[in-house]
Amino acid sequence: MKKLPILFLFLLPLLASCVEKQLKLYIAELKEVVSVFKSNPRKYSVQTTRSWRFVGLEEEGDNINHGFGESRSDILKRAGYGRKVIVGLIDSGVWPESKSFRDEGMGPIPGSWKGICQNGTDFNSSHCNKKIIGARYYIKGFEKYYGPLNMTEDSRSPRDKDGHGTHTASTAVGSRVKNAATLGGFARGTATGGAPLAHLAIYKVCWAIPNQEKADGNTCFEEDMLAAIDDAIGDGVHVMSISIGTSEPAPLREDSIAIGAFHALQNDIVVACCAGNEGPAPSTLSNPSPWVITVGASSVDRAFFAPLVLGNGMEIKGQTVTPYKLDKAYPLVFASDVVASNVPKNLRSQCLANSLSPRKVKGKIVLCMREYGTRVAKGMEVKRAGGFGFILGNSQANGNDLIVDAHVLPATSVGYSDTMKILNYIRSTKDPMARIELARTVIHYRPAPVMASFTSRGPNAIHPSILKPDVTAPGVNILAAWSGATAPSKLYEDKRLVKYNIISGTSMACPHVAAAAALLRAIHPEWSSAAIRSALMTTAWMKNNMGGPIADHSGNAATPFQFGSGHFRPEMAADPGLVYDASYTDHLLYLCSYGIKNVSPKFKCPTVSPSIYNFNYPSVSLPRINGTVTVTRTVTNVGARSSVYFFSARPPPGFAVKASPGVLFFNHAGQKKSFSITVKAREDSMANGRSKGEYAFGWYAWSDGHHYVRSPVAVSSA
Repeated sequence: MKKLPILFLFLLPLLASCVEKQLKLYIAELKEVVSVFKSNPRKYSVQTTRSWRFVGLEEEGDNINHGFGESRSDILKRAGYGRKVIVGLIDSGVWPESKSFRDEGMGPIPGSWKGICQNGTDFNSSHCNKKIIGARYYIKGFEKYYGPLNMTEDSRSPRDKDGHGTHTASTAVGSRVKNAATLGGFARGTATGGAPLAHLAIYKVCWAIPNQEKADGNTCFEEDMLAAIDDAIGDGVHVMSISIGTSEPAPLREDSIAIGAFHALQNDIVVACCAGNEGPAPSTLSNPSPWVITVGASSVDRAFFAPLVLGNGMEIKGQTVTPYKLDKAYPLVFASDVVASNVPKNLRSQCLANSLSPRKVKGKIVLCMREYGTRVAKGMEVKRAGGFGFILGNSQANGNDLIVDAHVLPATSVGYSDTMKILNYIRSTKDPMARIELARTVIHYRPAPVMASFTSRGPNAIHPSILKPDVTAPGVNILAAWSGATAPSKLYEDKRLVKYNIISGTSMACPHVAAAAALLRAIHPEWSSAAIRSALMTTAWMKNNMGGPIADHSGNAATPFQFGSGHFRPEMAADPGLVYDASYTDHLLYLCSYGIKNVSPKFKCPTVSPSIYNFNYPSVSLPRINGTVTVTRTVTNVGARSSVYFFSARPPPGFAVKASPGVLFFNHAGQKKSFSITVKAREDSMANGRSKGEYAFGWYAWSDGHHYVRSPVAVSSA
């Protein structure tokens, strides 16, 4: 396997400024260098099993075949449950003692594997097995910036003391574990990864930030991530799952994950990345490059109802996985009415650390607003001030998106509309009272999926011609394995420990898609990483379990800037009919069009680069078009030898979409056919109230009567 060229990226974390400037100028002049930039300690961080049944990949029937029952999903059996596929997890490490990483029923370690099980504090080669076949850690960048690791905060080894890495790893490839549940027995059932017999390679790059609550997040240094990706390529992984993102879009020349993933592309490794948790604001996407699968987050059909009963008899269906209740009613107050006198006005409702007055809070239930600070820390603040219960109320930006947590006192979360009802009750009642009842798990909840408010959105600020995210997957209230060194709330004062925990984030969605990619790699080892991405995208769906369109957190119809091509469907992706393939050279040509021309010394950009809109992507994004634009695409037949595909479209409002030719004839597998898509702005396109630059959405599809190969379209007028 090829290593990353040392000069491809040069990180200068601690050089004196004058030396740094001169060295950067010198290095930048070298023809092998694409970009030179300084590592930023706060740039990257992690983006925090009903889900597999919800997407059609769960087991049914009696347990046979090493604990794996007859599945209603043919893809699992066809893929051998992921046998012989190696998934690399680049995250915060792993808790190897979890039952999710047992190796019963696992096949032998693939002969192509070249990795190691690296020794470290509380971790040695005995912690690896046929499930965890390799584990490494990367800390040089972290320690150059922060100094020696505080061993009370993290472990200088692949061991996970955060929980995030263990959660994502078990979501992707965890072994089946019966009777798994989080604190209080919520979500009890069989926990499993999507590719439960795939092998796992751990690359720990994310570390606890010194003197900071783990609930506030950790940090992942660029040089450490690049070293990990480089090793993962050399070790022989087939799929990478990277649940790490940025707080704002990073320019391509300064995007370490994109740079590392491009080298993975050269080795045909599928790289799945999270879209980020900076929603609902637009143009907030992490990992927007076309050579990675960018995954948004949405809900599953499960809820954890914890009724809140007000003193006037009104019952509000909040949600929580807090295993405590209040059997009788207690006084109910709004946080802004019980804060200390020195708290700024804009933070009075937030229940931030040391903001509440114990004299005013003791013995009461406090309504705190969700906007600033972590959700779990708000509950801890209410407890510190002597409160008996806690209601987490959504802001208008969060809508009715309910994220559950294991709080440290009786608590429930409510949507924005219910928050306003509670606040009106408090304001209109002399002695408002409330009680919080015990939560219960409810399945077959409708509608689902619903897009999470936090999932980062398009349009793509870095690659405007590439529609991102690519797909959405379960990322809200997901149960998976957890670290034995971290409380479910990740607060230092919380001494509770769990084996499985429920958390949310695009970080949770990413390993779902990585697992699906592992299954596709097992079924179709000849497919390129681009073909696998295409199959997942063109078979995704835009409807919920009620037959309506996927909605956002406020109940409005969501758009491809939230869900991409739609909610992924692994079963359908195994037989997509057609794929939009793209070689390594195609990607180099894309970079030529983008303006980056010195990536590979063996490749020279043409004198005239191709149109950037003609990159063979399974979706179409056309920003600020004026009149008519025509793009070309090429599909490869991976279905029946003889087939005929017909074109159809639902044009974006205000535009016309046509294909030429409108019919594609195939007479053998692997045959390629090219076509053009012409998008034309209607003369009355502005009459519907859409302003210049505002996007409209539609789709086009090819169908042979059995396969439905659909691509989303996003267009705006100049």
